[in-house]
Amino acid sequence: VVVTTDPRTPEQYNGLIATQQKAAAASKGKGKVVPMLSDESNYVELLSEHEQELEEGESVAQHFQRMQYNKKLAAKKMSKAKAEAALQHRAINDFSGRIPDRLEVKVWGPLNVEQLNSCFTGALSNCVYYSVHNNAIFVRADANQAVAFEYSSHQRAKMPASLVYKFAPRGFPRTPYELEQLYKHYANKHAPHHDRVVTYLLMNELLLVAQKLDESLLNRTMQALLYDPIYRDLQSPIWGEEDKDFVDGTTVLHVMHAPDPSQLFNLKQIAQYVLIFGQPGLENTWQGIAFDFAYHMHWQTLFGFALCRALCATSTAKPAVVRQLALVMAQPRMYQEAVASYNAVFLDQPMVAQYGSHLNLMQVHVPDKMAQNFSNDNTLRVLLHNRIPLDWVDHTYMYGVVYLEQQFYSPTISMDIFHEINDERLQHLSHYGTPPAIPQWDGDSLLGRLDAC
Repeated sequence: VVVTTDPRTPEQYNGLIATQQKAAAASKGKGKVVPMLSDESNYVELLSEHEQELEEGESVAQHFQRMQYNKKLAAKKMSKAKAEAALQHRAINDFSGRIPDRLEVKVWGPLNVEQLNSCFTGALSNCVYYSVHNNAIFVRADANQAVAFEYSSHQRAKMPASLVYKFAPRGFPRTPYELEQLYKHYANKHAPHHDRVVTYLLMNELLLVAQKLDESLLNRTMQALLYDPIYRDLQSPIWGEEDKDFVDGTTVLHVMHAPDPSQLFNLKQIAQYVLIFGQPGLENTWQGIAFDFAYHMHWQTLFGFALCRALCATSTAKPAVVRQLALVMAQPRMYQEAVASYNAVFLDQPMVAQYGSHLNLMQVHVPDKMAQNFSNDNTLRVLLHNRIPLDWVDHTYMYGVVYLEQQFYSPTISMDIFHEINDERLQHLSHYGTPPAIPQWDGDSLLGRLDAC
């Protein structure tokens, strides 16, 4: 605004302002300067058609300055609007929501903040490591380093120093906003290739977990990962041998050993081994053991597996012996009838079942050539000779049923045999009902958090 008391003419004032702006721009090293009044042809080139309309009493230089100011003001408003929209978007997406029922809650930090347990009740694949100390997920090479440190020092491992764990501090994204940040980092071609591989593995692992869970157990992040089209068909950034070395890691740590042969009925140890090396969905399943994608394990089936393992010596004939044991377990009261017949013959020496914390069991050794001739009578003799309690065999009924069902999907011998045994099983059920289970060893159960890891 030109003050009316200023003795200079508007043309002189405009020229002075333009000169000062030109000098200031040049002193800052800017290449673009405001043209002087004498360069009115430059104004025509810089202004669009609607900007060339001058207001009454307005010079070309004043009009240019007004347009530049309006553009800057519009840019600031646009930037402010984008910032507000981004904040609003983050406010909507940067919270996890209520943790679904049946998913374990982990209390974290000195403020006792409730978080979703990243272990997902054990539904993780064996390609990742869940740290109980951090409630965080590590993948392959980072997992090897973390598990080596935590198992040797019994302290929590340091989080990897990468942007991946800055965007998602727990490895798995806890909110849709963290998922967006991970995806942007994964899609950024200029991001470190190491980070892109880690990001892909974390998102892909969470996707596999979400696909295993019932829809009622999905939180907001998993719902976005499953149903948002942007996350479909993620392309693997793993290229050549170097990436494969990174993914596989430089060290192979065998932290889980086979169950101790001297503790044949240590069901927790057997369960750990089965859950680690018997991932749901694999073709090589554990015969007779029932557990779901959330790693709820049926203890009756696990006990039947342990009993068969205790009675059968390791040999090439073992599968045939286990099969006959499982089929006897699947037929209610067959063993009770055998015990009654035995006691009727040997009145002076009836069968007295073993009980207590120490049992004397004799494993059966069958020559390979006679494996196919091992019958139900032979199986019942093995049980009688070892004085197996009647309620134990009743308790293994579910193991026999699951084993029998698996044979219908992948038969190892003639299907006629399994149909005949199943018919006998149904007849026994109609007469005697379902064999009772031992209450203390019954049901579906989850291992503890430390055990599931």
